Parts: sequence; C-alpha cells; structure tokens
Amino acid sequence: MESAAAPAERPVCPQAAGGAAPGPGGGGGGRRFPFPYTPYLIQERFMAALYGALEAGRVGIFESPTGTGKSLSLICGALAWLRDFEEKKRQEEARLLALEESGREGTTQVASAGPGRPESEGAAAVEPDWVTAFVQKKEERDMVDRLKEEQIRRKKREDRLEKIRHNVQLKYAEKRKRSEEDETKRLLQLSKEVLSEGAGVDALDQLDHSEEELILAEYESDEEKKVVSRLEEDDDDLEEEHVTKIYYCSRTHSQLSQFVREVQKSPFGKDTRLVSLGSRQNLCVNEEVRRLGALQLINDRCMEMQKNKHEKKSDEEMEGKKRRVSRTVCPFYSYEQMQFLRDEVLVEVKDIEQLVALGRENKACPYYGSRYAIPAAQLVVLPYQMLLHEPTRSAAGIKLKNQIVIIDEAHNLIDTITCIHSVEVTGSQLCCAHSQLLQYMERYRKRLKAKNLMYIKQILYVLERFVAVLGGNVNQNPSCQAVSQTGTVLKSINDFLFQSQIDNINLFKVQRYCEKSLISRKLFGFMERYGDPATAVKTNKENQKLAGLQNFLLTLQQASDKEGTLQSPPVEAENNQLRTASPLMQIEGFLSALTNANQDGRVILNQQGTVGQSSLKFLLLNPAVHFAKVVEECRAVIIAGGTMQPVADFREQLLSCAGVDPARVVEFSCGHVIPPENILPIILCSGPSNQQLEFTYQTRDLPQMMDETGRILCNLCNVVPGGVVCFFPSYEYEKQVYAHWEKTGLLTRLATKKKIFQEPKKANQVEQVLVEYAKCIKRCSQVGGPMTGALLLSVVGGKMSEGINFSDDLGRCVIMVGMPYPNIKSPELQEKMTWLDKTMPRAAGQAPSRVLIENLCMKAVNQSIGRAIRHQKDFASILLLDHRYARPAVFNKLPQWIRERTQVKPTFGSAFAELRKFHRGKSDTL
Repeated sequence: MESAAAPAERPVCPQAAGGAAPGPGGGGGGRRFPFPYTPYLIQERFMAALYGALEAGRVGIFESPTGTGKSLSLICGALAWLRDFEEKKRQEEARLLALEESGREGTTQVASAGPGRPESEGAAAVEPDWVTAFVQKKEERDMVDRLKEEQIRRKKREDRLEKIRHNVQLKYAEKRKRSEEDETKRLLQLSKEVLSEGAGVDALDQLDHSEEELILAEYESDEEKKVVSRLEEDDDDLEEEHVTKIYYCSRTHSQLSQFVREVQKSPFGKDTRLVSLGSRQNLCVNEEVRRLGALQLINDRCMEMQKNKHEKKSDEEMEGKKRRVSRTVCPFYSYEQMQFLRDEVLVEVKDIEQLVALGRENKACPYYGSRYAIPAAQLVVLPYQMLLHEPTRSAAGIKLKNQIVIIDEAHNLIDTITCIHSVEVTGSQLCCAHSQLLQYMERYRKRLKAKNLMYIKQILYVLERFVAVLGGNVNQNPSCQAVSQTGTVLKSINDFLFQSQIDNINLFKVQRYCEKSLISRKLFGFMERYGDPATAVKTNKENQKLAGLQNFLLTLQQASDKEGTLQSPPVEAENNQLRTASPLMQIEGFLSALTNANQDGRVILNQQGTVGQSSLKFLLLNPAVHFAKVVEECRAVIIAGGTMQPVADFREQLLSCAGVDPARVVEFSCGHVIPPENILPIILCSGPSNQQLEFTYQTRDLPQMMDETGRILCNLCNVVPGGVVCFFPSYEYEKQVYAHWEKTGLLTRLATKKKIFQEPKKANQVEQVLVEYAKCIKRCSQVGGPMTGALLLSVVGGKMSEGINFSDDLGRCVIMVGMPYPNIKSPELQEKMTWLDKTMPRAAGQAPSRVLIENLCMKAVNQSIGRAIRHQKDFASILLLDHRYARPAVFNKLPQWIRERTQVKPTFGSAFAELRKFHRGKSDTL
C-alpha cells in the first residue's frame, strides 16, 4: 500500500457493487469498497459501519453470521479505511511542509524589507507575546523536522522493499553470501574445538559442560534495572517508529492462517505489509529446541540461548582469569539473517507455514524475524493470548497506542481473558517442585551467590506454606497424605496470603526473580540430568547421592498418573510433560496471579482425598482489568463474531467495567445471506402425547420426558432427509437418555430410519466419528432405501458445538433438547455470581447473577444452532425443545436473523406439519 491513491481516485474492483449505508460516526457512507466479487448488500453495510467505527474511534461489537463472508468484509472495510487514513496523513504532511517552505520564503522577503519599514509598523509587530510566538514557532519547526525524518525513513523502507520485490538476483546473491559466511563460521568453530581439545582442561573443581549450564547466573538487582540488557539494546537498534496499523487476532493458528489466505485473495493482497505472529512452539526452526515439546520449556530454552549469546563477550574477557566452558547459542538468532527475513515478510503476504519455511531456507529465526517486522507492518495477525496478556504483548514488541485492534471469533472473549489469567496447581506439583528445588540448592550451594540462595529459600518457604494450607507436609509423599476435611473453600487474595503466612514476602520481587533468573529452566535441566529414573543406574557418586530424589519423584509421578486416571479424562500431553518435568513453571504462573488486586480475583482451595489430589486455583473475577489498557490505548477496538448475542455481557462485564464511555460503544448486527424460506426455526412447547416440554434439573430425568424426546426424534427422522444433529445439555444426560431408549426399544425404532452416532468425549476421536457420519449420509442419498441418513447425538459445549460445520446434508435439522444452563453449584460460578451482584446494577429488574446464568445458556444455544446454515443456498430447520424459549427475556437473546423467522408452536401436530411441508418443498427443488 505504499503507492495508495487519494480517496477520490481509489481504484475500485470492476465487479464491486454500488454504495453502502453510512457507518456510525459519519465515515464510510456512500463509498465503494474494493472487493474480489460483487458483495452482498449486508457486506456493504458491514464494511460501511466498520469504516465509520474506525474513523470515529469507537469500540464496536459486530455480528455477522457464518456464511456471510465476515472475514472478507473485515479485511476490505478495515484496509480501505487504513489506505484512506494513510493518504490523508500524506496530504497533511505535504501541506505542512509546503507551508513551512512558503513561510521561509516570506521571512526572507520581510527580512530584506525590514530596514525600510515605517516606525508604526514595527510597533504594531511587537504587540503579540514574543515568548508565545517563539514557542509556537519552535513547535512548528520540530513538527516539520519530524515529518521530514518520517518521510526519509518511509522512502528508505519503500526503496528497500521495492528492490527486494523486483530484484531476484539480489535475493539469491544475499542467500549465497550467507551460505558462505555460515560455512566459514562452521570451519572456525571446528578449529577452535580441536585446539581446545589439544590444550586440555583442568578437571579439578570444575563441572562438565552440560552441568555448567545448570548454575544460576548472579542476580544483579531486585529493582527494575536502569541499564538495559544487551538484548534490549539490540531491539532498540532495530526500533522503528510504529506506523498506524491493524492488529487482527483470533483463537487458533488455523483460523489465523485462513484469514491470511483471505487477505491474499483480496484486492489488498499485493500491496499490504502483513506479518503473522505466533508462539515459539509454532515458529521455532531449531530442532533441538522444538524437541522439548511443551511451550514453556521451548520459551525458557530459547531465552537461555539468547542470554548465552549476550554473555559470550564477557566470558571471553574473563578467559585469562579462569577458563570458562562455552555455552550453547542458537544458530538461527542472527541480526543480519533476521533483518533479511523481516524484509521478505513485508514484501509479500505470508501465513505461518510460509514464514516457517522461509526461516528454514534462510537460516533465520521466524519468531524474532516476524517481531522485527511489526513496526513497519500495516496488518499484524496474531493469536488472542499474545494481544490480551500484557507481559506477552510487551515481550513481542506490540505497541497499541493509537492503533486499531480487531478481535474475531469473540463470542467467548470474556471466558478467554478469564482463562488466560487463571491458573491451578496441584499438591503433587507443589511437593515435587519443593523436592526438586531443595536438591538443586543442596548440590550447587557452594556455587550459588547469596542473592540466589536468598530467593531460592523464599520460594521453598512459599511452597511449604502452600502445601500446609492444603493440609499436608512437603517432606512426605503427597499421595500418601490423607486430607482431614474435603471440600472447596474460596478466599480473597489477601486472606489466602495471610492464611499461608506469606503476606510478608514481596511476590512481585519473587516473580521478577523467577522471570529474570530462568530458575525453572535450570531446574528442568537439573531434572533431565538427575531426575529421570531411566538414567538412575550410574556409578557416579553424585548420582548415587541423588537416588533418593529419583525414587521420590518416581512415586510422585506414578501417584499423579493414578490420580489422573481416577479423576478425569487424560489432560493434554504438554501439560503432563510440564507437570512431571518442571512443576515450578506452572507454580510461577500461580505466583504471578496472586499479584492481582485483591478485589479482582479469588483463590480456590480444593481439598480432595489426598494432598496430591488437592489443588489451589486462582480465579479471575474481573476480566475488564486486563482489557482496560487495550481499549484505553487503541484508537478503535472491534469485537466481532458470527454469534455475539446476547451482547449485554460485553457491554457490562467487559466495557463498562473497563471504564469505556457508553457513547463510544457501537453495535452492528447484520442478517444472513440466505433467503427467509431457507430456514425454519420452531420453539416446540409440547410433544406428541401433549407432555409439556420443560427440561429442568427436576423433570428432565423423568421417564416420560425421555420417552417424549424419543417420540419427537422418531417423527422427525421420518420427514427430514440427510443428517439430523441433536444437542443435549451434557454428556451425562445424553448417556442417560441413550441408555433409557436402549432399554425401551426406542433406539431400535430410530435406527431403522437413521444410523445413530454419538459424540465422543475424547478430542482425538471426533474426526473419525464425523468422517463416518458424513460417509453414511452420502451413501444413503446415493443408494436410497429405508435409511434416510444419520442422527448425531451431540453435547452443548462439546467438540461439535463450536467450529464444526454441518452444512448441506450434514445438518438438515438441528435439535436443542432443553436449555443448557450451567451448573450453579460450581464454586467458581457461585463466586462470580456473588461478585456481579455486589458490583453491577440490576438490569430490567433482574439480578446481574440471574442475567449471567441466562446469557451463558443462550450463548451456548446460539453457538450450537448456528452450525447448520453455512452458505447462501443452504437450508435447515431448527427445533428448540422447551416452552421456556418462548419467554420474551429468553427469546430476545436468539440471533436476530433466527429470531425474525422463529415460530412458536404450542402443540406438536402443527409443528410437525410445518416441518414436513418445509422439507418436502426443499426436496422437490433439489
């Protein structure tokens, strides 16, 4: 977008349709947006509203159902605004520079005419305050100087990128030069190693190379250091002024990659400077580091290798005094290589996979190379966590001041912020970390500086107190220590610190020490060397001394494995690896959480059968505190999603609590692209035998309720072709109903019309079930016969209620059994409800806690029923089985495009007639 034309001359895609409705804030009205094809009217309105919100600096809540081209509308609307903004800025700069030039000429003319000026004129000229005039002139001169510097920088960058874009020979010459330099470095390294081996090393009082790296470096200061580290100096050298840009974030890397592909296909794909950011886990190209697997281990190892690189010089300086063992550095962390990668990234739009391939090819780190591209980028694509977690944001070099932020797939934004800042540690982890750290301190006590020893002792004390709070003793195996009283207790942060007797410890300093010293990484290396039972059989005396530690850790690991199998389904492999190998990493997160303000969170003491099974969890109650800085700093923030209803949560829990002026908030919701006759939503109040449908906790287990649900499904499967997806409130209830139908023979009747599939609990089995489900539907549509397709029994909030598309024949009817209210007996939810009732005003006569419960239920419903309609020619019926959906307070929380077409049917007969007519009519048109 270097050569963007003025707004009036902007090239319009030849296929683009006419103007759009004015957006909020006055911008975007009546304009045409570049688009890869003729946009729908709702897309034009969406882009106009988005343009207006960005122009006016609003916080926008935008809803556009899946299948309406939301991503493309976001891209074309936002980038059209950015291009116009850049052009206006250039014109303003040109005007100011022209004024300065003409002012200079005018000054010269006045100066030459000065001596002949009449006395009266001279007297009149002295009238203004000369000090004010001088200051104004200086400010103007400073601004002009800044503009000139900006112009020079921009011209340099544009020339550099243009050269790379068009001079392929230069690109390959650079690559060849780097290859030669790499080979020279490799040969020099080999010769150094040969020399050092020949010279020999005095082994007295010295640890071998791998163990040398386990020793903590001297910790210089508790306070914020005034002298920046060498790494930060490097960053400053690379620092450019951040141009106005758009930060686009979504939940997963696959969603981000999909968005980048949409940008590539858009009219802006050729001239947008885009950079994709990701975690080291996704971007690291150093195989030795990647093999560590867990994100925290990769992060710590990477930071340690950088530290080694920056310490290398001081080590060389000390070589005359004492021989130091060389430390491992990353071969991909090279200033020149990463600068080249930065320019390559800015020249052409690339997704994460292309960025990693480019890093491998150029032997440059994609993680840091992409970070160096941020200042000059116009569009930065990144995952939620990187934007919403302030320490991560700061480490990545993201500056939000006067920038645009677009958060997509934001229906679960509140939960996401809460989860990012909530953390849990088990009794097993606490005991394991204490044992590891104690053994580490004992082994290296003579080599550790006083400050390191002081902080290690503080951490050991904190761990000891945490275990005591759970009713245990760190010196005993946690899986053998029974808890005297089981249950869950919630504490404020301050009360928990007092009860733990650690209120006199400065957790901010402890947290900073853990971060700067990389102690968890050192501890992990120590455990790799001594803690693995597989390496226990050694003759080395030191290893024999540590045999007790190995045995103890092995029992802890086995105990936690048993606990895992007894209590819950297997957790992610990464978490397992972290918990057994380096529990201190998880505990660091918990310590960090305890530095939140007292009123914004709670600590949950969950005491189970043994100390090992018990846990401490920090629960964030007020996600707004972590979102406030984003909305304060940014020019505009757009929260977008396919289903954002009900939006009250965003307005009250997030924006209002973050201090956003209600006048700054704007809402936009567009309809669906499908014609009204392609969707039939029905609220069914009673079943075939006139049983009222009300699936409360008290009534849903009744045999007659389960029988009535089965009869409804049997009737529907007779008239609905293809796939039917039926959502239940929970896995337990789905299993209970399935078992009841099996016992009564109803399942056999269902199976004569549709093959029955159940959603698995394990994520790795979902794909297989979906493939079989799709195959069955396809086979039935081709072969014909009594079988008309398949029935999939799913769960609200499960793997299939979000992110899975049941388009066309995969989902001709979606059924929602009951209302999936959350479990209000959950201690976390109860505390959140109490907090809301204390801090929020009543809405329409309802307590905030009641509104929360209803909103959580309807968000889950809206996500599930939106799975079926995925494109303009798709069609489906939606059946809500519970008379409570007809209540105005609940009904109004359905998405607008569904609500407008919903029919409330008191009896099953009228509902069934509508469904039969709808599906027969659609079958005839196919």
